[in-house]
Amino acid sequence: MRLVEVMIPAGKRETVLRVLDDEGIDYALTEEVSGREYTAVVSFPLPVSAVEPVLEQLREAGIERDAYTVVIDAETVISEKFDRLVERYEETEEGNGDRIAREELVARAEDLAPERSTFMIMTAVSAIVATAGLLLDSPAVVVGSMVIAPLIGPAMATSVGSVLDEKDLFVRGVRLQVIGGVLAVVAAAIFASLLKFSGAIPLNAGEVFAIGEVRERLAPDVLSLAVALGAGVAGALSLSSGVSAALVGVMIAAALVPPTAVVGIGLAWGEPSTVIGAAVLVLVNFLSVNLAALAVLSYQGYRPFHWFQQDEATESTGRRIAVLGVILLLLSGFLGGITFVTLQSSQFEDETSTAVEDIAAENNVELLSMSVVYGDFPIRQPQRVTLTIGYPPSTTPPSLEGTFEQEINRLYEPPFGLRSDHHIEVDIRYIAAE
Repeated sequence: MRLVEVMIPAGKRETVLRVLDDEGIDYALTEEVSGREYTAVVSFPLPVSAVEPVLEQLREAGIERDAYTVVIDAETVISEKFDRLVERYEETEEGNGDRIAREELVARAEDLAPERSTFMIMTAVSAIVATAGLLLDSPAVVVGSMVIAPLIGPAMATSVGSVLDEKDLFVRGVRLQVIGGVLAVVAAAIFASLLKFSGAIPLNAGEVFAIGEVRERLAPDVLSLAVALGAGVAGALSLSSGVSAALVGVMIAAALVPPTAVVGIGLAWGEPSTVIGAAVLVLVNFLSVNLAALAVLSYQGYRPFHWFQQDEATESTGRRIAVLGVILLLLSGFLGGITFVTLQSSQFEDETSTAVEDIAAENNVELLSMSVVYGDFPIRQPQRVTLTIGYPPSTTPPSLEGTFEQEINRLYEPPFGLRSDHHIEVDIRYIAAE
């Protein structure tokens, strides 16, 4: 519920009070004695769903530019009359459901989008912390970087600015998102370079990309799209319902911060081609969050304050949703291809393991472990298969290199119709095992 206070300018008292009386709203009127152009202050409680309709009526009465209006979050209102007012707006189409008023939405979006200097510092710090967490293979540190990332504000400001035709807010949100994305990559790359050249992380590129937290973000799949879309929907709903957006901000940061840090790590180790997947994931997540937020706010019926802005805002928002949708559709095809390659790789490993175990059993030996080294992203074809074979200590290990290599190459089917003469090298290590 909200407590609304309106400073009534001279000549508008009767107009304001008539609107409130017609709506059956109880109010308290305080005389203004400061000698300025205001004659009184009227205060009245409203349910959340009634704020926008009542303010709209006051605006139509002609006091929009002549009066100060303050909307305060009220904890409790104890009144049977107020309860009836709540029921009236909840049970009829007069109210706006659970969503807050446009004025509150703009104010919340502006509050979530911090000043540029603060935003840049927090973004750089979160990217550095994420880089450290990825290289340490520490999920806890990576989560910590998400908590401090100020990324929900710019995305929500962009969406609110679009649907309400608040051009300054829209431009501010877009600018902060671009600055944040570039700054996060640069900060991560600089920090990772310092770690590399100082010897704090004495690993080569292959070893770095083998770290669990890094590896899982090198080849994103279509499920990543669902995460980002869900984050955008949750962000818009939390903003429009007036609930805390802190936890939703962590979810949005989860979709954006770690892959951005992976891009910086790839640049620091001189392997930009390896992190193409992470870069695509960053782009997909940014676009998905914005698309979902735009769609939700538009679906909830948010429109500009003035009627002559509504058609233009609706048209521009529709165009932006369409453009974002087309781009995401194209990128989704890319992610779908990665998903297909990943599934095919998993199937290849399963079939290879089964075939090797069968051959090993026929020769009285045992497969102890198997590892597969893949080529560069995005078409990650297997390059080398390393087998660890155990044999009885009292016997001589059989020579199975040729047999294994022939069978493994027979099982592999290149994706997307690529050349079928791709050859997989097979290394075998024999270990005497009981």
